[in-house]
Amino acid sequence: MNGAWRPTAAMSALHRRASMLSATREYFAKLGVLEVETPILSAAAVSDPQIESLATRVAGMPSPSYLCTSPEYAMKRLLAAGSGDIYQICRVFRDAERGRWHNPEFTLVEWYRVGYDDAALMTEVEALVGRLLEPWRRLESAERLSYSAALQRHAGVDAHTASDADLAEAARRHDINCDAELDRDAKLDLLMGLVVGPRLGLQQPCFICDYPASQASLARLKPGLPPVAARFELYLDGVELANGFHELADAAQQRQRFTHDLRVRRSKGQLELPLDEHLLAALAAGMPDCAGVALGFDRLVAIALGAPQLADAMAFTIDNA
Repeated sequence: MNGAWRPTAAMSALHRRASMLSATREYFAKLGVLEVETPILSAAAVSDPQIESLATRVAGMPSPSYLCTSPEYAMKRLLAAGSGDIYQICRVFRDAERGRWHNPEFTLVEWYRVGYDDAALMTEVEALVGRLLEPWRRLESAERLSYSAALQRHAGVDAHTASDADLAEAARRHDINCDAELDRDAKLDLLMGLVVGPRLGLQQPCFICDYPASQASLARLKPGLPPVAARFELYLDGVELANGFHELADAAQQRQRFTHDLRVRRSKGQLELPLDEHLLAALAAGMPDCAGVALGFDRLVAIALGAPQLADAMAFTIDNA
């Protein structure tokens, strides 16, 4: 207990973290991307059933306030107001996330580029990650692999046509036993998280793109069949680093997705959280065509260090905060 006051990261790691923060700001400054700050507390919360918000009470406010899980909603309001290209480095909070690569409080680098689609933004993500790791590690060019191809290659199932029984059998083949009742997307997430993800980005960075339409989140859908989302994730050394979208700008479609999320939360016995009506109003007013991405900064620092866990890249974790 006497040593619990000490940082979880070595001082040399914190110096490297600081240099990477400085390099991130230099990168965006050279591109003319505006740094912004948005509130950590909000009257609304994320509806995604896979993410749990942390709530607090503010004196004089009639309802709870929620700590942001991402600055996305507020940044989109700035985009609709005419901000142009923007980025933010901020602390975010997610409940029920604690482990080797998770902490309830962590740092995101999130940015939005007007006129970009998901393919263009992947190129920029690759450039930034390469720039930040360059002093310690030179990366090969990134691979781009569809979600379907990744599941086929590493789990032996077709993400679009496999039955629930096929997905369950694939899990068993890889020694995954789960007694919980899971819907189709949860079964796919299980395979992606435990089987596919750890095998990605081992030789070179790997972008997984064209997610199933049911996992579009805040991304627009691409034309054609089967329907897929203009969404990507970046993996390096088997670790997910970033999640990006060609952003959905249709307010009516976004409300439908939020409403669907709330129905799912209700069916699972989760809290039904208040929707962000300010975001929906901003989309209705007109958000420019853009792509956005959130990069897990702590994870990237850990990879730069060659560290086996997030704690080695953070001054303090929830366990000794």
